[in-house]
Amino acid sequence: MHKIQDRPVAENGEIVIRPMMYLALSYDHRIIDGQDAVRFLVAIKEAI
Repeated sequence: MHKIQDRPVAENGEIVIRPMMYLALSYDHRIIDGQDAVRFLVAIKEAI
């Protein structure tokens, strides 16, 4: 996880400033399918 920073975002056709951060996930492709990893990150995003 990175720090939260104000970043420009397009919202309803306008540019607004919103607090955002990057979230990354590392996993072993030999054990975890990429699609499962994406589903996990989507669930985290929705929970936040």
